[in-house]
Amino acid sequence: MRASKPTPAGPQEEPSPPEVEQKAEGQGNDLIFGRQAVLAVLEAQKTLNRIWVLPSLRYNPKFHRLLEEAKHRGAVIDEVSPQRLNQITEGSKHQGIAAQGTPYDYLDLEELANQALANTPAPVLVALDGVQDPHNLGAIARTVEALGGQGVIIPQRRAVGVTSAVIKVAAGALSSLPVARVVNLNQALETLKKRGFWIYGADQRGQQPLHRSQLDGPVVLVVGAEGEGISLLTQQHCDVLVSIPLVGKTESLNASVAAGMALYEIFRQRWQKTLTVFRS
Repeated sequence: MRASKPTPAGPQEEPSPPEVEQKAEGQGNDLIFGRQAVLAVLEAQKTLNRIWVLPSLRYNPKFHRLLEEAKHRGAVIDEVSPQRLNQITEGSKHQGIAAQGTPYDYLDLEELANQALANTPAPVLVALDGVQDPHNLGAIARTVEALGGQGVIIPQRRAVGVTSAVIKVAAGALSSLPVARVVNLNQALETLKKRGFWIYGADQRGQQPLHRSQLDGPVVLVVGAEGEGISLLTQQHCDVLVSIPLVGKTESLNASVAAGMALYEIFRQRWQKTLTVFRS
């Protein structure tokens, strides 16, 4: 039973020129690039199909052993020039290394809930409603993992999935933070209610200030897309709509900023009630 809380609101084509073929090698695949992002995937022993690395980084003490282990797991290691790596990553800031990963392995909702509740009696999940910007998803995932949250829930439609851009922004967080992708977000919220979670929607139209809300127990924080916010239908599936008080002329916050502020308040309340040891 969920505890009682306040009622809420034809012919054969000619071969392509070599330079075109080279540029296309990394296209159509989910690329992970940047030292921190690739390092996190290597340390988590995730399956990779191929890794492109500059010779200067290939034998770097931080990467050498992990690259050898990835090779033993089946990854092809290619030492390439900076120009070649620029082609593969289409000019992105690769920092000397890129990897081709396998498709992201999403959890189903039930598995995520089981895992979260087994980890702690008061887990924190974040559900995203219509967030389409990969930078927002990556930044939110990074914050959830950094503060000690148990996972993220995203819908299959009209929302960004876990892509290489998301993994890059998350800076390694998605190597340990699970993500569930659901067909119907509202049904997912109702399922989580039955598992004992309270659903808090972060929306500027909410009548209850975030800092005056009781945010203990199993919590799902729902965050909407920047500008649109949480859809009216999804609002109806929230137990409480909470708002972040704004006193300046800015009327709204970026989705990842709002999520970060709300998550900090959730965990701040928990830290006050428990002896929490922080990393120095």
